[in-house]
Amino acid sequence: MRRLLLRIGLALGTLLALLLAYGVLIEPRLILDEVHAEVSLPHLGEELGGTEIAVLSDVQLGMWFANRGMVERAVETTVEAEPDVVLLGGDFVYSTDPTIETQIDTLLDLLEPLIESGIPTYAVLGNHDYKVDAADELTSALEGAGIPVLRNAAAPVPGPVDDPAAQLYVVGIGPDLPNRVDVDAALADVPDDAPRVVLMHNPTVFDRLPAGSAPLTVAGHTHCGQVALPGTPDWAYLALTSEERIVADGWAPEDHGAEGNRMFVTCGIGFSVVPLRINAPPQVAFFTLQPEE
Repeated sequence: MRRLLLRIGLALGTLLALLLAYGVLIEPRLILDEVHAEVSLPHLGEELGGTEIAVLSDVQLGMWFANRGMVERAVETTVEAEPDVVLLGGDFVYSTDPTIETQIDTLLDLLEPLIESGIPTYAVLGNHDYKVDAADELTSALEGAGIPVLRNAAAPVPGPVDDPAAQLYVVGIGPDLPNRVDVDAALADVPDDAPRVVLMHNPTVFDRLPAGSAPLTVAGHTHCGQVALPGTPDWAYLALTSEERIVADGWAPEDHGAEGNRMFVTCGIGFSVVPLRINAPPQVAFFTLQPEE
């Protein structure tokens, strides 16, 4: 019996080691998930039908054993797809080692193909960007590279429509941690009947949006649990933190949030706490907008 238990223990230990190796070396570094969805957007005119939006989030530079190779691949994949708009969902940096200046230089190098492509790109900041006191430096660097950082603000997307009430708007909302959320300010300059996409870092903000104000909301932050073993939801990384009991992956249920609002949570690219992803691969999400029938 003792020999049998030793064999079982050895087998389980081997399986665990293989799973950890997969989670550190394979899934986060070799597997890039691409999500494609078509979305009917209220008030979107025929001229803007077919507009494609790409979403990347949670680069997390400064995390130990960071995922720079996958960031490079995700940016390359996005640029090759030639979307009409790119949205960056925050958490560009993770720590203060290496220095913030070094991390921002690395970020701009990684984003260079996107910057040079000329694709209109907009960003929001994440909780880690504030935690390491990099918000102002990131904003200056990104905006200096031609990427507006929407800190509770909105911007119309350049396109074939001149009427401000018919242009597509990107609404950017600050992160929930720390409390940098001002929904009223973010929506203030958006005409009531203008089509819009809401970009936020923390999905927890979604239920604060007024009914009909956010027909397509995209968020990050969760890494889709980072470790999400099938059949064992309580083992997910997010379950270790009670305040993270939120929509963590993909489309929120239709009854989540105010009427007329929908949210998609992307898995992002990088890591938090540990450089591990199991059943939650890095992700780039693409949304094709169509007029509402």
